[in-house]
Amino acid sequence: MWRGPTAGFRSWRDRLLANGRFQRWIARSPLLRRIGRRHAGALFDLCSGFVYSQVLYASVRSGLLDALRDGALPLARLGQRCGLPRERTLLLIEATDLLGLTQVRHGNTRGLGLLGAALLGNPAVLRMIEHQPLFYGDLGDPLALLQGRSAPGRLAGYWSYAHRSDGATGAATAVADYTELMAATQPLVAEDLLDAYPFGAHRVLLDVGGGDGTFLRAAALRSPRLRLMLFDLPDVVEIARVRLEAAGLATRTALYGGDFAATRLPSGADVVTLVRVVHDHDDAAALALLAAVRQALARGGRIVIAEPMRAVPGSLPATEIYLGFYLLAMGQGRVRSVPELRELLRAAGFARPRLHPTPRPWQCAVLSASAAPERRRAAGVK
Repeated sequence: MWRGPTAGFRSWRDRLLANGRFQRWIARSPLLRRIGRRHAGALFDLCSGFVYSQVLYASVRSGLLDALRDGALPLARLGQRCGLPRERTLLLIEATDLLGLTQVRHGNTRGLGLLGAALLGNPAVLRMIEHQPLFYGDLGDPLALLQGRSAPGRLAGYWSYAHRSDGATGAATAVADYTELMAATQPLVAEDLLDAYPFGAHRVLLDVGGGDGTFLRAAALRSPRLRLMLFDLPDVVEIARVRLEAAGLATRTALYGGDFAATRLPSGADVVTLVRVVHDHDDAAALALLAAVRQALARGGRIVIAEPMRAVPGSLPATEIYLGFYLLAMGQGRVRSVPELRELLRAAGFARPRLHPTPRPWQCAVLSASAAPERRRAAGVK
């Protein structure tokens, strides 16, 4: 049975493709020039990726896409709405046309393209696009970041909990900023998680790192009999308290402030969720967190991890690359595969880990496990 190209063939192919004379021959060949152009275009797309992302940011921040929400507009009206002179409005709109964010309509007006319309329907992505300058600033010297030579950047300061060992979070405005970002990007994750896992089979749900309670509010609507608990840093819990009370969930919810590294998690829940939490931590801290959850659960209780995971069927490699570098810039954490998470879960005292299918695995994969008997718990990750 043929097993694909050999290592020797691949080396020969690589040398051939890297040869300038061969590339010029491809460009002149009537039979092969279309293949050459396609590969040249893909290579130029890689070189232009940063410009594309900046065009995307400009189209959101300028109000260009929002101006087209109710219908097509002429170029002059778009320039007025965006505060741009005609020539630069044209430069931006031609770029958004090529990227599929806008498209030419009748009379040389512009309307939304397929990607632009889809983007306006996704507030979470819009919020992340507005957040991108922090990330891109930290990627100014990616090699220094990879080599560990760069000082903590703006993302590390934005996620103020990431580099504090005492559980303190810094200024209340900083806490509010990142809590708002998490809340804005949480609804779709919550929807996929609630579709994937049967929370209605449980009595009490504890959401660790629950932020402003966005996920708990969604879970409460799906499972009206479910009792709720939230654990997060004290400043964040105060934001959650206001929003859960406004949602009429004050009597259904118990709130706990602390740092899992220094504060014992509350007991009493038969299911604990970690929604986009584990990937924020390096292995030692992630294992400590999972062990703390195991300690809070009685035998037979369940843990549910919801976050992007590497190499999940249906996931998008681009999200793994983006999140991997994002966490590197943040200064801690990493995107893990399902086998890596299963190993951590078993080391922390959990058994029978199970992957639950989700409709959008690139934004949320779901892995659950049950609390194993104490005598089966391992000492650490091998």
